[in-house]
Amino acid sequence: MSYLVLARKYRPRTFTQMVGQEHVVQALTNALQQQRLHHAYLFTGTRGVGKTTVSRILAKSLNCQGPDGQGGITAAPCGVCQACTDIDSGRFVDYTELDAASNRGVDEVQSLLEQAVYKPVQGRFKVFMIDEVHMLTGHAFNAMLKTLEEPPEYLKFVLATTDPQKVPVTVLSRCLQFNLRPMAPETVQEHLASVLEAEAVPADAQALRLLSRAARGSMRDALSLTDQAIAFGGGQLQEAAVRTMLGSVDRSHVFRLIQALAQGDGKTVIDTSEALRLHGLSAGAALEEMSMVLQRMAVLQAVPQADAGSDEEAAAIARLAAMMPADETQLLYSICLHGRAELGLAPDEYAGLTMVLLRLLAFKPSGEKKTLNDPGGVAAPSHPTRQPVPESRVGSRSDPTAPVTGQSAPERRVESRSDSTIPAAPQRPAAPPGHVLPVIEPRQTPPRTAAPERPAGDVMGVPVRVQPEPLRETATGVPSVVPTPDGDFWQQTVQQLVEREAVTALVRELALQAQLVARDEGHWMLRVERESLNQPVSRERLKTALQAAGHPVDLSVEVGPISDSPARRLAVAAHERQQAAEEIIHNDPFVQRMQREFGARIVPGSIKPTAKH
Repeated sequence: MSYLVLARKYRPRTFTQMVGQEHVVQALTNALQQQRLHHAYLFTGTRGVGKTTVSRILAKSLNCQGPDGQGGITAAPCGVCQACTDIDSGRFVDYTELDAASNRGVDEVQSLLEQAVYKPVQGRFKVFMIDEVHMLTGHAFNAMLKTLEEPPEYLKFVLATTDPQKVPVTVLSRCLQFNLRPMAPETVQEHLASVLEAEAVPADAQALRLLSRAARGSMRDALSLTDQAIAFGGGQLQEAAVRTMLGSVDRSHVFRLIQALAQGDGKTVIDTSEALRLHGLSAGAALEEMSMVLQRMAVLQAVPQADAGSDEEAAAIARLAAMMPADETQLLYSICLHGRAELGLAPDEYAGLTMVLLRLLAFKPSGEKKTLNDPGGVAAPSHPTRQPVPESRVGSRSDPTAPVTGQSAPERRVESRSDSTIPAAPQRPAAPPGHVLPVIEPRQTPPRTAAPERPAGDVMGVPVRVQPEPLRETATGVPSVVPTPDGDFWQQTVQQLVEREAVTALVRELALQAQLVARDEGHWMLRVERESLNQPVSRERLKTALQAAGHPVDLSVEVGPISDSPARRLAVAAHERQQAAEEIIHNDPFVQRMQREFGARIVPGSIKPTAKH
């Protein structure tokens, strides 16, 4: 006798044997018990979730005659009468299954509908089941609309599709629609355990967990993979054998990778990636497993009291969740998801995996780190050596050119506010972490008193630069430039770095888009408009390039509006060259003659300035 695969041998034959589709089973059971039967049903869902199975059980429920031949419509078909056995074996004359994928034309549908005029031969109802109904042509749909809307009382339509969006709304409106959901891995694992117990096949729980994940919600796929695993393992299911068959990545490799990423250990990351290659494991599966672990870590970080699960991996995931900051977990999760989509573009799969892992290291935040354990989520400063601006410097914003004295801030504030007619400034609310409140200048500035002589050896302050208002672009789309004292120096410096190719990629963009707002002894302050340019790695590389160019300074970068940057100056210069080139062409006598006599026109965007312009 030929072997019957598990997916067919254990196909449910009653509603009570179905798993994972309780919402559909309950609705159909109540409808059959109350005799509230619709004339057309539409079952939707992905492959292997039970669409055809539900259709056959429904046909048996409508035509079951009972063991004694006296039964009627029931929600629990007997399975032993002539109608039930014939439907299970596929030879019931009043139950017709049409595969719309291979019979999609109007002729096939018309041939099926011609049978609708004849009453059932054996059963109580005729049941027309059309599988993959979305594959029918537009003319075929139109041919069945009238019969689908008002069929004879003895005819029932059952339609099944994996893509309901392709079914015309005129058909959807005539059907009672049920959506069969993908099954949870826990549901699939429980059913596999019961099937293997009936088959007397020993199996590890971890092996069943791998098979249930690989099925991706399809019970038929799970049973087919189980058949393959039994053959691969010689009659038993062991975790190692199933993992080898599926090409799944051992979670120990995933835990080692995430721990190395949390610690910034690049050598361990590369060694683990090489181990995955030597074992022939799938790079896509590695990133998928990392995404699953990172998702569970993120849940534990956001809700510490959440159930971490009862499997043996829960303790390791909890340990990694405590080791890595929450924002870094979210970043790694996003990079893993995007990295899976890029594997097909890489020279080979393992090169793509290595680059994704290196990207995880490159984008690892090395400055500001916020963890859920920090009170209030306050971030540590990205430059610990950079001291905050003293209160005395804030008090002297009304006169940016005046040096800061050694006098305390409260005393100087009393002197500058000696006029009683000036109202006291309201206290500003504290700024949230990582944000700078704008400085509001007072309406009137009282005359300043002479500052006393500074003691020898006191710290010399620097003028405070007030952030300018953000500049709007001109009508041509080119941003305007307001030259600053340090603008020429910064443009020359950046131009030298770019010409020598000392800065590239993000570091080059940081230098071009930044404005030099303060140039103190041993320290420069830059300002950029976009937070994405303010990365710790880019700052360090720009600092190194400046030191190599003869500027041994520390760099600080703040985010705010700018009025003068090398990129803005280059854009303005390019726009001026373009305007000069267009003016030359438009004023050329030959061009004007061609336009006047032959109706020629200048194609917009075709004029490009040469190098000498």
